[in-house]
Amino acid sequence: MSFYDELSKLDVDRFKELVDSRSDRDVERALAKSGRRTLEDFAALISENARKHYLDVMAGMAEQITRRRFGRCVNMYLPLYISNLCNNKCAYCGFSVMNKFKRVVLTLEEIKEECEAIVKMGYGNILLVSGENDRRGGMDYFRQVLPLVKQYASYLQMEVQPLATEDYAELKKLGLDSVSVYQETYHPEYYKKVHLGGKKADMRWRMETPDRLGKAGIDKVGIGALLGLYDWRVDLCATAMHLLYMREHYWKTQMSVSFPRLRPAAGGFQPLTPVSDAKLVQIICAWRIFDNELDLTISTRESAEFRDLIIPLGITAVSAGSSTEPGGYAHKGKYLEQWTVNDDRSVGEVVDALERNGFDAVFHNASTTYFKAAGRAV
Repeated sequence: MSFYDELSKLDVDRFKELVDSRSDRDVERALAKSGRRTLEDFAALISENARKHYLDVMAGMAEQITRRRFGRCVNMYLPLYISNLCNNKCAYCGFSVMNKFKRVVLTLEEIKEECEAIVKMGYGNILLVSGENDRRGGMDYFRQVLPLVKQYASYLQMEVQPLATEDYAELKKLGLDSVSVYQETYHPEYYKKVHLGGKKADMRWRMETPDRLGKAGIDKVGIGALLGLYDWRVDLCATAMHLLYMREHYWKTQMSVSFPRLRPAAGGFQPLTPVSDAKLVQIICAWRIFDNELDLTISTRESAEFRDLIIPLGITAVSAGSSTEPGGYAHKGKYLEQWTVNDDRSVGEVVDALERNGFDAVFHNASTTYFKAAGRAV
């Protein structure tokens, strides 16, 4: 039985009621726990009562847990967009097949140029990102790309279309360390509404991807939802339930959660339930308190000021100097970006900000539990 089967037994809209019904006493109970916290505890930590009455306590607790578990090291990674070719019809995405613009799948030579530019920025932790197209951007392509990128990357991540278990096992042998696959929304009906065609319209195939990653022995798996796409209470609780499931069934797998807010992109899709800065601060604190070992990632979707504020509260991995455009490091401005970068500071500026706040930027080791500051080149 997969997580999809588990979630299908539930009316996920009931998560709204679960969150809204949490009292101050529920929040206090969740904060006081010393062992593993439950889904009900997580619901309490993201409730309005927690935000209004306990946010300062949560922030202090989250920062303390993070320093104890991860020290003062922040892992630096960079996304490398290798393709904007996509067969999916996603209402909210700039790469959707419904949007008309020049499509590209980077050649091996172009990827080499991108990697050389990335190495000059100091990075050894690279996240490969692409649209979903099996014919031109599937396994045959990845079999060529991974060995090339691995020459430049000490840690290699992917955020591409869901693959079969045997494909992930093969890519692991080629140097793949981590895979992120975001559900976008866990609400079945709304998922259908915003995924109008292509393989991504198959909710079960996508939701069972972390199961396949666990079975393939991938070291780290990233999950999450696109906040604002549907009701944040539903998607956060479902993500927490998914995390608990993964911890139980694939206990050797390191886990990461990301919490991107829906950003403007080609097509003009607007968030259904926008998530405020104050709410996102609460969400980050809730994740850290809920699971002390969890990797928490924040991208350049967020502003410079906001990222500087939230990093001490639980963040373990950040990007800087990012481009969401294929070929955007060696040849900026040639193709469409997937979404608008908000924090456009250089790598050096982000590192300086981290150091002013007493943190070390780590560029070459993405271990979830033990970061080793191996010297940076910026």
